[in-house]
Amino acid sequence: MLGEQRMILALESASSSSSAPDLSLTLSGELPSVSSRNCVIQSLQVGWAQKGGGQVVEGLVNCYSKKKKKNNKIGGGGSWTPAAKSWASEMEGADESGEVEVNTAELIGVIGRELAISCLLRLPRSYYYDVACVNRSFYSLVRSGELYRLRREAGIVEQMIYCSCNVLEWEGFDPCRQRWFSIPSMPPIECFTLADKESLAVGTNILVFGRRVEAHVVLSYSLLTNSWTTGEMMNTPRCLFGSASFGEKAIVAGGFGENGALSSAELYDSEMRTWTTLPSMNRARQMCSGFFMDDKFYVIGGKAEKHNEVLSCAEEFDLENGTWRLIPDMAQGLNGGSGAPPLVAVVNNELYAADYATKEVRKYDKENNAWITLGLLPGRYTSVHGWGIAFRSCGNMLIVIGAMSVGGGGVIEICSWVPNNEPPDWKIIGTRRSGSFVYNCAVMSC
Repeated sequence: MLGEQRMILALESASSSSSAPDLSLTLSGELPSVSSRNCVIQSLQVGWAQKGGGQVVEGLVNCYSKKKKKNNKIGGGGSWTPAAKSWASEMEGADESGEVEVNTAELIGVIGRELAISCLLRLPRSYYYDVACVNRSFYSLVRSGELYRLRREAGIVEQMIYCSCNVLEWEGFDPCRQRWFSIPSMPPIECFTLADKESLAVGTNILVFGRRVEAHVVLSYSLLTNSWTTGEMMNTPRCLFGSASFGEKAIVAGGFGENGALSSAELYDSEMRTWTTLPSMNRARQMCSGFFMDDKFYVIGGKAEKHNEVLSCAEEFDLENGTWRLIPDMAQGLNGGSGAPPLVAVVNNELYAADYATKEVRKYDKENNAWITLGLLPGRYTSVHGWGIAFRSCGNMLIVIGAMSVGGGGVIEICSWVPNNEPPDWKIIGTRRSGSFVYNCAVMSC
């Protein structure tokens, strides 16, 4: 009991010091469910035990619960209240002007910085908004992104699903807790109001790419600030490209540029906010798809530069050697041409594809360079030749996100399946009133 009492006293002391605000920056105004609460306690217990504690730790959850009971006027959906926004703005301004000195070396003085962070790393990241309102030190720690960097180093990764079913609007979904949350709407830039955009999650950001009449434009959503800003332009601006991310970095390749289909590729570093030109592919292509598998980046399908030739080949990029290898017929039998780019996703280094024409799920046979049909896709969703539905990987799951018109409105639905040796058995893990068409989707892993 001594270890538990020390942690509870330490956290209560931390929450009452450093001018902690009387507010809650939670993703929901609801108290944690019993299962969520137990999950957090278990996570904290693991961190404590690894440092020689060994007792059940409930202090941080109790701290959150007290704040939530005091602030039950907070609305759900992840939006900050006016008081929260005012305090956060005040904190940021004070930090920038040097008026506030934040001692992140202590955090919880009784147990020390190292143990405090070890415990926090194992919290579900949806609780980080709660952590941020304990005191200034915790706010600074969450706001700096250091927790996410340390999580990556420790191999702790969670996925969050973000999708856009209404113009300029995005919604988030936590598949672990099966809860929806909202993020701010995008700025009303004309090319994005036309729903002509591509998206990519990398690190703690979502990048959204669009094209105006006179130029390309990039917007960036930051998980750390819960806001949209102007993003960095590629060295060679493009649209209809293939892309994929790994940690805080991402690669884009191909696409349509100022003079037609492109063979060029670029690496984006979200921490440095820089684009680096990579060696070019063997074939120029647009409307292609990208993914990572076996520590290599692949671009598959698409159209060639001339005569709208549909490409059945793929290309593999070796990051260590910086070389591309052409793979003939890897996209043979996949959708392409007049429809959306191939719908592909990788789970446990195995490649899967969704055929929107036959509504089938297929798995790639690496040894024989062939596709094997596994079963059917879920539901009947609104789509046009593959546009309007999303097929993604999310941890060890394949997910399909679709929307439909119901009762004069729209409903978005998320289905998941953990691939095994059996035919697909899709489970609905989330539904929400929204639009009736999925314009964009991105899965953030951090």
